[in-house]
Amino acid sequence: MAGLAPGEAIVNPDKMFSDNNIEMRINRVNSIDSKKKQITLDDGKTISYDKLVLGMGASPFMPPIDGVDNNGVFSLRALGDAEKIRNYMETRNPSKLVFVGAGFISLEVAALVKEMEGRNYEVDVIELMDHPLPLMLDPEMGKTIHTHLVDNGFRMHMGRRVEKILGKNGQVTGVQLDDGQSVDADMVFMNVGARPNLELAENAGIEMGRFGIRVNEFLETSDPDIMAGGDCIDNYHFITKRSAGTQLRGPAVIQGRLIAKRLAGYEIPFPGLLGNSAVKIFDKHVAATGFSETQAREEGFEPVSATVESRSKHAMIPGVKPWTLKLVFDKKTHKLLGGQIISSSGEPIKEIDTINALIIGEKTIADLTTLMCAGNPDCSSEPSAEPITLAAEQALQKAGKPA
Repeated sequence: MAGLAPGEAIVNPDKMFSDNNIEMRINRVNSIDSKKKQITLDDGKTISYDKLVLGMGASPFMPPIDGVDNNGVFSLRALGDAEKIRNYMETRNPSKLVFVGAGFISLEVAALVKEMEGRNYEVDVIELMDHPLPLMLDPEMGKTIHTHLVDNGFRMHMGRRVEKILGKNGQVTGVQLDDGQSVDADMVFMNVGARPNLELAENAGIEMGRFGIRVNEFLETSDPDIMAGGDCIDNYHFITKRSAGTQLRGPAVIQGRLIAKRLAGYEIPFPGLLGNSAVKIFDKHVAATGFSETQAREEGFEPVSATVESRSKHAMIPGVKPWTLKLVFDKKTHKLLGGQIISSSGEPIKEIDTINALIIGEKTIADLTTLMCAGNPDCSSEPSAEPITLAAEQALQKAGKPA
């Protein structure tokens, strides 16, 4: 077909579904009648079910701040949000952008617009916590990113709260902070979290947990014929087995697959979340999984951590770039609790998946001192400088023998 690369094909979703005996309907579900086992659509039609799967997602949380309804205030969650943002930028040509929240969505978007050719945006970032990426990184790692953002022209306002969004004639003009400072803006991005879409499930009498629909390890709700997955459920953490408000695409994909397997008769439990995530901000790659040192302490652990500087290649190979790894362990059991990576190249960032697997395997400090990784001078540091094992060696000296 003209215009397609070799091996590339256009996927027709209608045909894909119909070829697999699946009927796709684009409509809104107004209600669930679990006793009759049927749903009612927006057009009044009903559909009966044997098993029902809920994947209702989440919506951006817009804090109840005065002025949040001014024109030029946006959140980013779905394709429709991105289209509205692009249209506003093309028609209004804003130059002063304020990002409320320094999570990975805010910073990734901010970095992308800052790099746009032919534009010279002024970017201010406002964050309630004292460092960027607070859910991913400990303070000392976060400060590295803070410096990186400042070096790339960002104005950072850490430890500050937005008290009011300023406007004139319904058009945003800036934000006012809790210290009395005002920051000019002709476009504001509010990315401070999302809330699960629960109304449909609540009206159906389905039990709720702390962060959403309560499910068991097989993603079954309080109604045995209704399952749920994704951002609308009360996820739980792999380490603590307690409720977690983490909302990420990766776990939602796996949950969808496990629901399908459950419907097919398999019994594969969902292991829980670790929050494995990554983001690229200018030329820095950042990733984290499990608990940071701060989070581990909040969860009742006595954390022991080690931070190691490493290289993307053997020291003698041209193009070598630095990266930093931090590992967090539990002093009592020596089990791995979490990891954080900041890298100046893309290759090392995937080591976060190795760390993720080691946590799921409940590996200890001693286990990690014997980890043998594949090595090649062009794609990894020399074996003697493999940072996971070096971090484990340092942690072993700090932690002593396990209790």
